Formats: sequence, C-alpha cells, structure tokens
Amino acid sequence: MGKKNSMAAPLALLLLVLAASALSSLPTPCLAVTSPYVRPRARATLSVPAHADADGQTPQQVHVSAVGPDQMRVTWITDDDAPATVEYGTAPGQYPFSATGSTTAYSYVLYHSGNIHDAVVGPLKPSTTYYYRCSSDPSREFSFRTAPSGLPFNFVIAGDLGQTEWTNSTLQHIAAADYDMLLLPGDLSYADLDQPRWDSYGRLVEPLASARPWMVTQGNHEVEKIPLIEHPFKAYNARWRMPYDAGASPSGSNLFYSFDVAGGAVHVIMLGSYTDYDTGSAQHRWLQGDLARIDRSKASFVVALVHAPWYNSNEAHQGEGDAMRDAMEAMLYGARVDAVFAGHVHAYERFTRVYGGKEDRCGPVYVTIGDGGNREGLAEKYIDPQPSTSVYREASFGHGRLQVANTTHALWTWHRNDDNEPVVTDQVWITSLASNPACNKK
Repeated sequence: MGKKNSMAAPLALLLLVLAASALSSLPTPCLAVTSPYVRPRARATLSVPAHADADGQTPQQVHVSAVGPDQMRVTWITDDDAPATVEYGTAPGQYPFSATGSTTAYSYVLYHSGNIHDAVVGPLKPSTTYYYRCSSDPSREFSFRTAPSGLPFNFVIAGDLGQTEWTNSTLQHIAAADYDMLLLPGDLSYADLDQPRWDSYGRLVEPLASARPWMVTQGNHEVEKIPLIEHPFKAYNARWRMPYDAGASPSGSNLFYSFDVAGGAVHVIMLGSYTDYDTGSAQHRWLQGDLARIDRSKASFVVALVHAPWYNSNEAHQGEGDAMRDAMEAMLYGARVDAVFAGHVHAYERFTRVYGGKEDRCGPVYVTIGDGGNREGLAEKYIDPQPSTSVYREASFGHGRLQVANTTHALWTWHRNDDNEPVVTDQVWITSLASNPACNKK
C-alpha cells in the first residue's frame, strides 16, 4: 500500500482538477438517479479466531489512530499480563525508539476482556513507513505509514462494517487503494452485547487498522446498554480510544472530537448521534467552540461525520437524524462545512448541497455511506418520488474515497462491491466553500 514514485498520478490529478474547475462554472443539470442495480446474494457472517500459534502475551487486534500532527496511538490486546510498550523504527526488525503507555480491561456481565494496551508513539516523520512490535513480542512485526503533511490527502470512508463476507470484500477493496486515513461513521463490530464478537472484529480489521490510522465515531450498535446492569459504550470506549483530549479543541468525551490533517488544510469533526446534542449539552457547546476556532484561510476543507443521517430518502431510519439536525445544522452551515458523511442506513445516497431541506449552494454535500457490509443486509426501499436534493442513491455494499486534491477541489467517489470488484459508480468534484466568494460575504 506504499505510495508510487511516478509523476503520472500527480499529472493525471492535475488534469482532473483543471477539468473540474472548468466544469464548475457550467450550470448544474438535474440528474437525480435511483440505481436499478440488482445486488448479488447475501453472504455469510464471519467469525475470526485467534492466531493458532498465539500465546497469552501475543499482541492481537492491533490498530492505530492519529494523535496530533506527528503522533500515533497504537492499541492492542493480550490475554495475559504484558508490558504496554511499543518499540518502533523506520527499518524492519530495528526498533531504536520506544514508548510506554497504559493498560486497562473491562468486564461486561460474565465477559472479561483481555488486557487492552495503548501507547502513543512519536514524534514521527510524515509520509514515512514505521515498523513496530508490541509488548516486546518478537513473533509479530507490524508497520504503519504516517500521513502526509500537506495536500493531496486521501481518505477512505466506510460505515456500518460488521463482520460478514461482504465486509471482507469491502476491506479487500480498501486494502488495494492507496490511502492515508480511514474514517468510520459508526457501527463497527455489530457485537450487540456478545462481547467476544468485539474480539473477532478486532482480528478481522487488524491487517488494515494496524497499517493506517482508523478514526471512528460511535453508532447505535456501540451503545450496548443494559439498564441497571451495564452503562452504554463500555466496550467501544475501552477498545477504540480516539484523540478527544488532544489538540486545540479537546472535547472531554470519546464520543465526539475533531482533528486536523494535511498540515491543517483539512479539519475533520466526528460527532456523536447517541450522546446529548441539544442546545446547552456538552457536545453542542464543544461543537460551537470547535467551529469558532477554525481558520478557513488555513482549513481549506471542513468535513463532519455522524452516524444517523440528517438527510435520507430511504424508507429505513426515516427521521432518526432530524432532532440532531435541528440542533446543529445551522452551526455547520454558518461555518461553511463542506461535506457531512453518515452511516446507519444500509445503502448509499448522495445529496447536493443542502440547508434547511432545500438546495443551497453554501450548504454541505450530504452523503450516506452505511454500506460497509453488515449482517443486517441492505436497505432496499427508497421513497418515491426521489427528492430533488437527492442526486444518486443505490442499495449496495461498498466504500467511498475522498481525495482532497488541493485547496479548492476534492474528488469524491463511491465504489460499489460488484461481486468481488470495486466499481466506481458515483463520482463528483466538491469545491471548497472557503474558496467561494459568494459563501463568504461578511
């Protein structure tokens, strides 16, 4: 998954950007599409066992997440006690640097987790491959590549992953892409109270999640609350710790946070659909402050992720994001957020720029991408007629890629899982609202 040293890709990208700039000056035709594509049959649920030769101190379920511009958090689990130490370097088998973190565990009814370790490594160089091992275990060496310090910057976005053969297909397609970071708008393991399913999920995603930073937010399947017995988000918070306490805008909660990439050229906001968001709540106050701190002369693109979509023309989960939209949409619109990505609905849909339920050239592009591969299947019924704000919709599994090419243009593509091939089925250039004078009048 390393970067190519050829000039062909940058040249092709430049030509595409120039074409997009020319096209952006033309009138936009109404091309609303409900795809007639007939998906292949459902595929089996997966259960990924531990490595056959693993012992109690063998690191498993390894994943990494970004912490600030030059650090990475490494998280892993061991069955028995082991040091929370990561040794790392830029050559295989050579680890001149090390970092020691902390170890936690949790119990859930009769389940007891393994030892969950995490350590923050750095400072790290941008666009560099680091090799590392966890708990000084010699049996497994991992590697990750740090993100670039500027543009272009490549995101993969996939929601509602779960653990099925469709999930595995999606992960294979993602692994074949050259990307810098994965964003996941909720619904990770679909453990749904069955805690060993979290372990299976950690093993399933480890090949990708140990090699690129995965930045996630929670969905309804992460709640796992049992009244009077278990409080919500116990497993999620223990296993997937995000940088909520880092940067210039700490949120105080692992359920919502923000971070910058590409030297501050892109600001990413991860919101929580299943924690309080009303006016006066901690999340609402934090979002207001976070948006106020954004300097759009530096942050060319601002994107947000949320689980329950604020705009949705699928019959599934109708209206479930409306209350959060009522509480927060005006803030995102006022800050000229460029795009909002959601999950929850198990299908793909892209809206035009919207605000207040109507097309608005200064509103965000809304995308539903809850189609990673979950066991509940696809949401195949759409509302007719298709709303004028809905541009493309299709009930298929897949994933999306957001390539922020430069300070004015980002290319969004959705890749359908067409049997075992990733097929580009929807594509659009998104122009930064910060570069649009009409949207930035005082």
